[in-house]
Amino acid sequence: MSIFRFLLMVFLLGSQWALAQSQATLYGKVTDEYGRPVDLMNVSVKEFNIGTSTDPSGYFTLKLPSDTTLSIVFSHIEFETTHKKVKLLAGESRKMDIKSQASRTTLGTVIVRNETERYSSVVRLNPKVLESLPNSSGGIEAIIKTLPGVVSNNELSSQYSVRGGNFDENLIYVNDVEIYKPQLIRSGEQEGLSFVNPDMVESLSFSAGGFEARYGDKMSSVLDIKYKRPRSFTSSISASLLGGSVYVAGAEKSRRFTHSTGVRYKTAQYLLNSLDTKGDYKPSYFDFQTYLSFDITENHQISLLGNMSRNAYHLIPQSRETTFGTINQALGLNVYFEGQEFDFYNTLLGAVTYEYHKKNRSIKTIASSYFTQERESYDILGQYYLNELNKDVGSDNVGDSLLNLGVGSYLDHARNAFDAMVYSFSVLGKEEKTKHTIQWGAKYQHESIADEINTWQVRDSAGFSLPFPDTVNYYPGFAPMLYSINSKNTLVSNRYSAYIQDTYTIRKDSVELYWILGVRTNYWNVNQEWLASPRTTLALKPNWKKDFMFRLSLGNYNQSPFYKEFRNDDGSLNLNQKAQQSYQVVLASDYNFTMRKRPFKLIGEVYYKYLQHIVPYSVENVLIHYYPNESAVGYASGIDLRLFGEFVPGIDSWASISFMKSAEDIDGDGHGYIVRPTDQRFNASVYFQDYLPNNPNYKIHLTMFYGTGLPFGPPNSPRYTHTGRMPDYFRTDVGFTAILKDEHSKKGQTGLFKHLKGVMLTAEIFNLMNKNNTVSYIWITDIENKQYAVPNYLTGIRLNVKLTIKL
Repeated sequence: MSIFRFLLMVFLLGSQWALAQSQATLYGKVTDEYGRPVDLMNVSVKEFNIGTSTDPSGYFTLKLPSDTTLSIVFSHIEFETTHKKVKLLAGESRKMDIKSQASRTTLGTVIVRNETERYSSVVRLNPKVLESLPNSSGGIEAIIKTLPGVVSNNELSSQYSVRGGNFDENLIYVNDVEIYKPQLIRSGEQEGLSFVNPDMVESLSFSAGGFEARYGDKMSSVLDIKYKRPRSFTSSISASLLGGSVYVAGAEKSRRFTHSTGVRYKTAQYLLNSLDTKGDYKPSYFDFQTYLSFDITENHQISLLGNMSRNAYHLIPQSRETTFGTINQALGLNVYFEGQEFDFYNTLLGAVTYEYHKKNRSIKTIASSYFTQERESYDILGQYYLNELNKDVGSDNVGDSLLNLGVGSYLDHARNAFDAMVYSFSVLGKEEKTKHTIQWGAKYQHESIADEINTWQVRDSAGFSLPFPDTVNYYPGFAPMLYSINSKNTLVSNRYSAYIQDTYTIRKDSVELYWILGVRTNYWNVNQEWLASPRTTLALKPNWKKDFMFRLSLGNYNQSPFYKEFRNDDGSLNLNQKAQQSYQVVLASDYNFTMRKRPFKLIGEVYYKYLQHIVPYSVENVLIHYYPNESAVGYASGIDLRLFGEFVPGIDSWASISFMKSAEDIDGDGHGYIVRPTDQRFNASVYFQDYLPNNPNYKIHLTMFYGTGLPFGPPNSPRYTHTGRMPDYFRTDVGFTAILKDEHSKKGQTGLFKHLKGVMLTAEIFNLMNKNNTVSYIWITDIENKQYAVPNYLTGIRLNVKLTIKL
């Protein structure tokens, strides 16, 4: 890897391109008819493939060829398109302010395409798609899961893995504030609401790898969210069998102060009742968020982002009945429970942002604090019977028990607590010049963590206590303990990070070249490791008749441990744990074309990631179990493909396909390369929309997911024994939407809905094929000491009805 580092540094520090072309600068601000700034307005040049978009304050800067009359096009899905003619002298900088009129045409859920996005690894999606996307979680992550390279085989969870990484390797930002997720969650049933409120989202950007230095220090992906600054009063109410939400936003009379507030409530009881484990499920998830902004002057702005959430999970299990096995051997497991589980996860987040912007320069300072309080408490006794079933389909007794293979019991106990406080202060800057866009930033972060673990399990399987009594402690009156952890830890630490990057633009003879050069550095005072991460992207748009673009990204990504990565099985901490490192190469191309006079885009990416100093781990449901005393090298390589466009006129759909292989070699285990827990060789997803002919108010929305099985192995066993494969994951969700009232159409202007802006009724069918998808296993031993992996299935088919009203 020293050769790789040397070549990468030579590439980054090599001489810059020197192509001479006179340019001029056009800058300005776009506002609506009330004087409020318009975010994400596309600003493009009709004669050339040049473009940008406005920032949340409505400002834009565009580099133009000089001494040429050009047509500047301002377009946005919510505003009428504006055309302006301009001719600038070489070196001239001219201001152009635009006042846009609101569009009166309903355009559906068309994705906003910004030409400049093609030159980076970040793809922008339209969050309005989520209004009709059928999904049981209700989170913004449902869109991300339809993208290539993204894997999530659990509809109860908002978590996902990207290109062979795990759930802890993904960055999430909201308004440039990093978001954290709970640490104690073991299953999707406990997870509740994800942080991002879909009602409040203005823009959504995602990168599956090869991202720029301005993004943080994790190895897999980045999700960048920007919340709305509303231009007028708006509100909505949504209710379904899974919960509801209320959203209120607006601006005061001078439009200098804006507010956006959302409240969400979710209960997954209806979904959880379809699981094999029957009982009294009482999940309750609540979330309150607000985003306030105030323009002190035209160039100075202050904003506040606040969040308060409480996710509680209460279960009194009663019984479980699971059938599994093969055609040759059909088996059944029956479990009868006593006891209960109660968990809760409380989080608070607050962030104050001050921003100064003038012309082509901006500086932003952010002070944020995050607090989480997590508790996990359960005592559950399970008594089970393992039986062989009648597999003769012609028999009247098919499925009945023929032979008892074993009986047993287990007792699970936990009193776990995790508290964390994270304070951070960051400064971000951006300056645009003729051919350069320079971005920089620095951040200080203070962390205080208190962790208390008290958990154990005893198991008496088929009459034999596991493990044997001479190797473990006893639980009085029951059986030996299978495992026991009793620990208490506190950790206070500081992190420092900084970055700088330059986007260099060259245009000559209709050939466009973008070169992004950057480096990121970080330091953590616990392991006293100072790291540097050089990253670069080179994008080329040749002067071809067909609209192709090619992109090469190279980079080093260092991920220092947060907490779970260095906690041992006995609860002790390995504070010498070093950062995990990933060296990435991504070669991409995208092709814009028309088919049947409709726009389409085909994107392909080939990538290779070399991994070193990585911490081996295993996954059970959504719980990641690290082995911090071990270290490994590894790799992930694959191909991602995505076809996006108007399969049906006027609305976008897409299909994604991924091929991937990921393996690791654990130091000193003597088994060479073995598959990683996220090694899913093939993954495909589809999001498709259609509507009734001549009546787009009635639509159908379909999502399909397929993924080959993930590796698994026996619990408390070495990683090299995890050679089994779960069954393939397959799931289909479908939604039917009826727009009963639309503010831009004449429908519903009289009668029941005349005082409402919009009314939408949706019916969703989750897991349409009623496929039994496996998320994990419970291991049972029979009287002959043979182990059986009994699958834990996910949710079955369910119908959901949702009503959304816009006031």
